[in-house]
Amino acid sequence: MSEQARKTAEALEYLTGFGNEHSSEAVPGALPVGRNSPQRSPLGLYAEQLSGSAFTEPRRHNRRSWLYRIRPSAAHPPFTRIDNGALRSAPFTEAPADPNRLRWNPLPDPAPGTDFLAGLWTVGGNGDAAQRAGMAIHLYAANASMTDRVFSDSDGELLIVPERGALLLRTELGLLAARPGEVALIPRGVRFRVELLDDDARGYVCENYGRPFELPDLGPIGANGLAAARDFRAPVAAYEDSERPTEVVNKFCGNLWSATYDHSPLDVVAWHGTHAPYVYDLRKFNVIGSISHDHPDPSIFTVLTSPSDTAGLAGVDFVVFAPRWLVGEDTFRPPYFHRNVMSEYMGLIEGAYDAKAEGFVPGGGSLHNMMSAHGPDRETFDKASAAELKPQKIDDGLAFMFETRWPITATAQAAGADHLQRAYDDVWQGLERHFRA
Repeated sequence: MSEQARKTAEALEYLTGFGNEHSSEAVPGALPVGRNSPQRSPLGLYAEQLSGSAFTEPRRHNRRSWLYRIRPSAAHPPFTRIDNGALRSAPFTEAPADPNRLRWNPLPDPAPGTDFLAGLWTVGGNGDAAQRAGMAIHLYAANASMTDRVFSDSDGELLIVPERGALLLRTELGLLAARPGEVALIPRGVRFRVELLDDDARGYVCENYGRPFELPDLGPIGANGLAAARDFRAPVAAYEDSERPTEVVNKFCGNLWSATYDHSPLDVVAWHGTHAPYVYDLRKFNVIGSISHDHPDPSIFTVLTSPSDTAGLAGVDFVVFAPRWLVGEDTFRPPYFHRNVMSEYMGLIEGAYDAKAEGFVPGGGSLHNMMSAHGPDRETFDKASAAELKPQKIDDGLAFMFETRWPITATAQAAGADHLQRAYDDVWQGLERHFRA
């Protein structure tokens, strides 16, 4: 862990607002005024547009940023294939999609010297990265910072969910710090480096191949609630003027490709646009819940959604189970027994989850594919069925869910992992018959 990196993270400033047209310059006068691509850019910089959407997509969906950099991205040598390590990509064909309920303990600690990129380990996913449809679920475990190495993902955007250890993300557009309880989003194609702010780090990553994440519509909730746009923080411009060799790794159509530049590509001195990384504190989520009876559907906890071509049917939703009050009358308050056309991967950032009394631990995860029956274990059911229904604060856990329209196919490494809980089904075997005619 670098003490300098920690000091840098503590001093960071941000721009605020989700999807805003941001502007930032690290050197006064670096950002052109009145045009995007002047004949000669200020300070001898190169103007370059980074498009995260097609030019002709509707304005509300269009994502692009103009970058003003020391050298253009085009100035690089050829890329060559490198080993993918434990990183996998869609289509997932190593094993058949499995209707069984699966649950894993946290990833084992990695070998010394493992950085974020080397520590990525794929659980599974769906769709096709080359068709820009679907998603993938990865875990990461790292004990070293990336040094003279940057990463970019041409296949999709990366939603990073730290569970242990804080991260400093040095991106082309500036710096972000992401701590457990926060999430960071790196847009498709944006280059970045991950430095650790603690001795080690562990967490989850949702790779979204489809439409970029956006805030969900609020419908009858009204104008306010859930995640507030103003709580999303984007970086101010910061650049590296480095002439030493830097490895640039690009994920392209499921494989990793590498090229060694003679300079750092994190050399953007100024930028403006909407295609930008951001960080969000999950504890600022405004939870909406029932104040009469019954448990609301978990869709009410959606932070971000990647819409599909069918209204209301997301390619992937990111859902958080944040601290909240339960006050429902004559109501079984934990999440109910359920079979769902959507597929659900759940992770735990801290504490305990109110539907599982044991076995679901921070850093672990569970997969309930479409129409697989799931719900509270026996201990939770018995306790909740007999509880006195007074107002109850749920504040000892922070869980989340990646929910997707298609089945999630586990990778061979996930299906055969030593940390797979092979007796997961047993948590429901103690549920007794109570029927009385």
